Amino acid sequence: MRSEAPRISIRTSLVGAPGPAHAPGCRRRRPPASARHRAGEWHPGARTGVRVTRRAFRVPCPRLRGKPRMSHTVSRPRTRPTTARIRRRRRPMNTAELAELGQQLRVDSVRAAAAAGSGHPTSSMSAADLMAVLLAHHLCYDFERPDNPANDRFVLSKGHASPLLYAAYKAAGAIEDGELLTFRKLGSRLEGHPTPRRLPWVETATGSLGQGLPVAVGIALAGKRLDRTPARVWVLCGDSELAEGSVWEAAEHAAYEHLDNLTAIVDVNRLGQRGPTRHGHDLDAYARRFQAFGWHTIEVDGHDVDAVDRAFGEARSTSGQPAVILARTLKGKGVAAVQDREGLHGKPLPEPEEAVAELGGLRNLHVRVSEPPAAALLRDTTIEVLQLPRYERGEEVATRDAFGKAVAALGTARGDVVVLDGEVGDSTRTEIFAKEHPERFFECYIAEQQLVAAAVGMASRGWLPYAATFAAFLTRAHDFVRMASISGSGLNLVGSHAGVAIGQDGPSQMGLEDLAMFRAVHGSTVLYPCDANQTAQLVAAMAGCEGIRYLRTSRGKTPVLYGPEEAFELGGSKTLRSSAEDRLTVVAAGVTVPEALAAADRLAEEGVPVRVIDLYSVKPVDTDTLRRAAADTGCLLTVEDHHPEGGLGDAVAEAFADGRSLPRLVRLAVRTMPGSAAPDEQLHAAGIDAAAIAAAARRLVEEVTGRPAAGPA
Repeated sequence: MRSEAPRISIRTSLVGAPGPAHAPGCRRRRPPASARHRAGEWHPGARTGVRVTRRAFRVPCPRLRGKPRMSHTVSRPRTRPTTARIRRRRRPMNTAELAELGQQLRVDSVRAAAAAGSGHPTSSMSAADLMAVLLAHHLCYDFERPDNPANDRFVLSKGHASPLLYAAYKAAGAIEDGELLTFRKLGSRLEGHPTPRRLPWVETATGSLGQGLPVAVGIALAGKRLDRTPARVWVLCGDSELAEGSVWEAAEHAAYEHLDNLTAIVDVNRLGQRGPTRHGHDLDAYARRFQAFGWHTIEVDGHDVDAVDRAFGEARSTSGQPAVILARTLKGKGVAAVQDREGLHGKPLPEPEEAVAELGGLRNLHVRVSEPPAAALLRDTTIEVLQLPRYERGEEVATRDAFGKAVAALGTARGDVVVLDGEVGDSTRTEIFAKEHPERFFECYIAEQQLVAAAVGMASRGWLPYAATFAAFLTRAHDFVRMASISGSGLNLVGSHAGVAIGQDGPSQMGLEDLAMFRAVHGSTVLYPCDANQTAQLVAAMAGCEGIRYLRTSRGKTPVLYGPEEAFELGGSKTLRSSAEDRLTVVAAGVTVPEALAAADRLAEEGVPVRVIDLYSVKPVDTDTLRRAAADTGCLLTVEDHHPEGGLGDAVAEAFADGRSLPRLVRLAVRTMPGSAAPDEQLHAAGIDAAAIAAAARRLVEEVTGRPAAGPA
């Protein structure tokens, strides 16, 4: 039974500019003044800012084990608002002014692409009027405080139309004209496709089409179910990307969750990269599809600014379901030489000066974007001493079971942890978290792309997501993982049922490519624990990492090798057998660690001592330990429940890629197509069980020494 631990509250009050407590129409009751005072909220008439109070607590990090963090208080009040900082209330633009703003966005898109000598100005020109109306009349955003929780969120799903986004930033006063003309140049923040690594106003990296809407669903879910703010999420899509299946995963999920804080804007300009799109200008075709998924649809002429304005208003007033605005537009609108013409996608305009003149010349309109209303976001996060599950040596426990209990314990200790699952929670064991913390559990069903995208969206709002499914099925979402890395997103991904060790289910369920897939992701961390205590410690350690973190878990039970107090550093390893007489080193991870130990025991009886290394951190890899083992024994034998390409063997080989002499290296891996069989039969058939390891070790020693391995050296 878990002992009672002190509960320490962290109350974070993030308050927008002075104004109404909530957006018009929001029914959430504002707590009484006394309660707001106790919660640490700033008085509406006083300063705005962030107040965070932290107290000492312990975390299971090897470097901090037994050392409480210093108790400290951080109070960062903003200065008292001056007249300029008092909430901006925009003056509505009339029809002519909105049209002029649209033309300015077109002109600046043309100029940016011309300066770069590349880009997508025609795709930007089609959506210019949509962006003008959104920016001037409907978006609530404080560009000086992009982390303001009350800000609306805008996602440019058609990321190639980045000139339009940057032109809008200029109109809003976020960037200067000089920076606009650095588009796509070395060192510029204005990349060909926008990324949040460079620009604080960008929510997620886009450019791989079909991802903006799924990520926006995750942002909207966080806003509606977790943060409970009145902020809206706007996402601008292209018509070409509606051919992507991920868009319809998102459409169904948004309707299922009743995300009425989400509005999709589809720029139906008829032309894709190589020619017309599937449905051209048939707005009804798109409307029928969205309606079938449960969306409120609005069809509009995308160049009629008054009609667009009304469409945005209708979308904002829609309750109980997400809304989509289907806008008929013309690619290259406003310049006769390129308007609605094929073959000009992704190219700067041939005569940019003439195009600018045709569009009415340069303008320098400045849009006063409304700041959001003052909506306090109070995240009362209870922090306890993290009490991970504990297992005794000799027990038989599946690492997937240990993951489920560990992430539930982490959720108790940290209120920012959320868990997402792909309708396999009874197998991945995320169901344990779901029972203990149902308000922070999200069922994404069999839609792995939406699973990862939702996690990306939640991470962008400051939550700590753990997303789990079978390792084999994460391959479906690899492009979302790749783009999450480009975004600099912090994700914890967990793949269960890895390798042939799952047994009778057969190859369709076996993750045999996952280590290679995640090792190839920029800045990733890849972990493969072999026992329950190691798994629990690594689940907690993942929370303190940056970038993409992947944990591989196993279906079957394995013996507990480590005590509950054992520490596991990321980038480390554990040497389980070692002596001065070792004649080779066996490097294993996960289910092959017990097999390697069994093989080492057999070989020891034959007078062949071998070293055994548990390389639980596959990336980063423990190069020092591997190089030392190579120097001591001269031979390395890797064994993995994974295909030979890109897995454990390659990770070990790369430890010697700096030009030093490579030791004799033999790699055991799954080289045949498995079928259905019992787990022990699978390991034997793949040549990665104890018998196969021992046989390979004998052969290696014989080849190196020229004499039989059996008997004393």
